[in-house]
Formats: sequence, C-alpha cells, structure tokens
Amino acid sequence: MNSREIRKWTTRHIQDNLSIYTFVIVLFFTGIIFGAVIVNSLPYEAKQNLFDYLNQFFKELSGGKIAVPSAMLSESFLQYVQYLGFMWVLGLSVIGLPVIFILLFLKGIVIGFTVGFLVNQMGFHGFWVAMASVFPQNLIVIPAFIIMGAVSVSFSLKMFRQLLMRTRKKPLLPQFIRYALLMFAVSLLMFVVSAYEAYLSPILIRGIIG
Repeated sequence: MNSREIRKWTTRHIQDNLSIYTFVIVLFFTGIIFGAVIVNSLPYEAKQNLFDYLNQFFKELSGGKIAVPSAMLSESFLQYVQYLGFMWVLGLSVIGLPVIFILLFLKGIVIGFTVGFLVNQMGFHGFWVAMASVFPQNLIVIPAFIIMGAVSVSFSLKMFRQLLMRTRKKPLLPQFIRYALLMFAVSLLMFVVSAYEAYLSPILIRGIIG
C-alpha cells in the first residue's frame, strides 16, 4: 500500500466513522475540562498534600535524585502500551464499548487535572512547567488516544454487526490485520513520547524551576 492509497483509505475511514470520531473527541475534551474543574473543588488539605508531594519531586529532580532515564523510559512506555493495549483488546469484544469510553474520559481527566493543578498552585510558573512536562508529548498522546479509541469502537461495532446482526459479511482478517498494525504504530509513537518524558522533559523542568 503506497502513500496515496493510505491517504485514500484514511479519508474514507474518517468519513465512514465521522460520528464516532466526533463523539470520542467531545468525550475526551470533556474529560480534560472536568479534570481542570476538579482542581477547584478539592479541599485545601488535599491541595496542600499534593503540592508538598510536587515540591518534593522538584527538589529530587533538581538534585538529580530521580530514577535513571532508562528506567523512566521503560515505566512510561509500559504504562502507555498497557492502557492503549487494554482499549485495543476491548475493541475485539462486543461488550467493551462502555469501558473504552470510560478509559478515554479518565485519560482526559488526568491531563486536565495535571495542567489545572500546576497552574492553580504555581500560577504563571506552573503554566511553564506544564508546557514543558505535559504539553509537548500530549501533541502526540491526545491524537493517539482519540484515534485508538475511535478505531476500537469502530472495530467493535463491525464485529457486532457481522456476528450478531447477520449483516452482509466482509472478511474480518484484513480488518484485524489493519487493527493490529494500528496498535503497533501507536506503540512506536508512545516510545517516542516516553523517550521525551525520560530524557528531555526532566531537563526542561529543571531549567524552569531553577
């Protein structure tokens, strides 16, 4: 499959699943907004405990006492792949749709809460910390999660139509191969993201916090 065929297939795929992509995008960004709102509803004691933990992390980061980059790379990559892999597996089942939506919403909450907490507690300084520690990798992470979520939902619905509703059947194997290749491609992107978090992000944060 050459680049022209890939673009043609991608365009057709998005057109055929536009409603799914729209719902997934709205759900994900609703989670981000909800996560940011949660910060303001936290009691003072909880905010202070989290801020103390954050300050301790910054002190360890400044002193070079955090985990070695290779260990951080492995841990971060494993977390991403497990999360996305779980969505991928759920897409192979007919009953996995609600859980996929919940996982996407929760991921949005985590991103929104992280940025909201940094800005809420550290002001403009926290904004720059968020720009270094959260924003760059999420330029890849957010689209990757949205695409994986939408494709997982789409694949699950196709299985439902073909296995349970007895619609006109298309071979599932080619669709499964494309589905597996997507997981492989997204995993490669997550490796790049994990490398940034392990090697570049600590340096940038250390420069910002002084």
